[in-house]
Amino acid sequence: MTKAMETTMVAEAYGHWAPVYDLVFGRVFRRGRGAAIEAAERIGGRILEVGVGTGLSLAGYSRRNSIFGVDISAPMLGKARKRRDKLRLGHVEGLAIMDAERLTFPDNSFDVVVAQYVVTTVPHPEKALDEFLRVLRPGGEITITSRIGAEAGLRGILEKCLMPVTSRLGWRTEFPWARYARWAASLPEVRLIERRPIPPLGHFWLIRFAKLPGGSGRNEAGPGTLRSWSIPSEADLTLTPEKEAQ
Repeated sequence: MTKAMETTMVAEAYGHWAPVYDLVFGRVFRRGRGAAIEAAERIGGRILEVGVGTGLSLAGYSRRNSIFGVDISAPMLGKARKRRDKLRLGHVEGLAIMDAERLTFPDNSFDVVVAQYVVTTVPHPEKALDEFLRVLRPGGEITITSRIGAEAGLRGILEKCLMPVTSRLGWRTEFPWARYARWAASLPEVRLIERRPIPPLGHFWLIRFAKLPGGSGRNEAGPGTLRSWSIPSEADLTLTPEKEAQ
């Protein structure tokens, strides 16, 4: 399967949730969203939210920060733009269609990257994590809320059995902590700084990774600095079939 086909399948699966997303997940994940925003604002500055969905988090960020949201689903982003405009969220610099595994931002563009309930939905989670790290400046943080699967036992067996169904709905039930641990261990500039359970039901976690200054990553900007760039228009950053084919 080509990358373009995978992207289309994920977008379609996720887009089906747009009409009911706020009703189904708004209240369920409210405390998780609050925990992610609180963690992100400990660093503050320019914040990228990957998988911004219908924009449920946007109003929660302080207006002293600059927020850019991206999502793979056009229907989701349509609702996010309406929410931004209705609430006059001037600190939201832009909202654009974008693949989490192929972010079109320069290196070192953001102080914080937030990904809420995203990592277990993309086809290649480690690629997405690599992209979060690339666009993050040294000294910044990646803040993730994510479901972590059981390593063993009855719950682990059930999660494996449910994978064919949940994959079609747009997420994985089987996703062990070991995948995060292996990814972080492979990169000397990455350090785990927090991992704690959040509601609901104890199946979800807040995970924070720091990008150490002076690490051996691909970025060259100095500690605490952002590469200078102007926020492009939403149209410029939108992932189109033509751009996907490049």
